[in-house]
Amino acid sequence: MNVKNLTLFSGLLGFVVVALGAWTRLADAGLGCPDWPGCYGFATIPVNPEDIEIANSRYPDTPYEVAKAIPEVVHRYFAATLGLFIIGIFLAVRKNPECPKSMNLLALFLVFWVCLQGTFGYLTVSLKLWPQVVTTHLMSGFLTTVIVWLLYFKMKDIENPSRTPWNFSLNTKRLINLSLIFVTIQIFLGAWTSTNYASISCADLPLCRGQLLPPADFSAGFNFFQNIGPNYLGGLLSDEARVAIHLIHRLGSIIVTLVLSSLIFVLYKQRLLRVAVGLAGALALQISLGISNVVFSLPLLVAVGHNLGGLLLITYLCALRFRD
Repeated sequence: MNVKNLTLFSGLLGFVVVALGAWTRLADAGLGCPDWPGCYGFATIPVNPEDIEIANSRYPDTPYEVAKAIPEVVHRYFAATLGLFIIGIFLAVRKNPECPKSMNLLALFLVFWVCLQGTFGYLTVSLKLWPQVVTTHLMSGFLTTVIVWLLYFKMKDIENPSRTPWNFSLNTKRLINLSLIFVTIQIFLGAWTSTNYASISCADLPLCRGQLLPPADFSAGFNFFQNIGPNYLGGLLSDEARVAIHLIHRLGSIIVTLVLSSLIFVLYKQRLLRVAVGLAGALALQISLGISNVVFSLPLLVAVGHNLGGLLLITYLCALRFRD
C-alpha cells in the first residue's frame, strides 16, 4: 500500500477510534476493564461462567459487566490497529524518495505521539478516570488523527503538483490561526465537560435551568488540581461546579461560531466557494449536534457524533492552514 492510500485508510480509522473512545466514555465503560492492556487478565473478554468467576475473583471491587467490557476492549483493539498502521506510515514515508524531510519528521513525531497516546490509555484505567488524564487522552487522539490527515494531503499534493494553491492572504491566515486556537479551546472545554459528567447539567435552551446564570462554582469546576478521590466514575464535582463547566462550554460555542462565521465570510469573498461551503457545513452540523445533545438529553449516537464533529472541524482547519 502506497503512502497516500495508507494515510487515507489510517485517517478514516482515526475517526473510528475517536468514535469508539467517545462511545466507551459516554457509556460509562471507561473502567469496563480494570486492568491494561488485558481485560480482567484476559486477552479479550471473559465469556464463559468459569472465566467470569475468575475475573471477579481477580478484581472483587470491580464486578465484571459484559456490556461495559465490550466497548472498552473494542476501542483498545482498534486503537492498537491504528498504532500499527502509523508505524507502517513511518516506514512507507522513509522508503518513498518523493517524501520531503518535513514529512519524514512529521511521521516520526506521529510514531512518538501514538506511543504517548498508549501511555495515556494506560493511565486512564490505572488512575481510574482522572478527568485531567481522560481529557488529555481525548485531545491527544484528536491530534493523532489530524497529523495522519495532514500527511495524506501532503502526499496527495506531491502526486498532483498541478493543484492550484489557495494563496490565502496574510490576514486570512491570521484568521485561520485564530479559528484554530478557539476551536482547540472549545474541544478542550467539550472534553472537560464530558469527563466531568457535566453534559446534561443544563437541560434547557437557551437558558440554563430557567436562568441566564444559575448558581455555578467556576473555581471548583476549573480547578485542575482538585482532590479527585480513588475513583472518578460518575464524577465527584458538586452540581454547581458541573453547571459552571457546562456554561463555559456553551459560551465557547458562541464565540467559536462567531469566529468561524467570520472566516467563512472571508473565504466566500475571496471566491473560495467550495472551501467556505465545506467549513459552513461542518460548523452547522456541529451546532445541530450540540443543540440535540441538550434537547434530547445526550443520546449516545448524537453525543458520539458531536465528538466526531469537533474532530472534523479541527481537521478541516488544519488542512486549510498547513496544506497550502
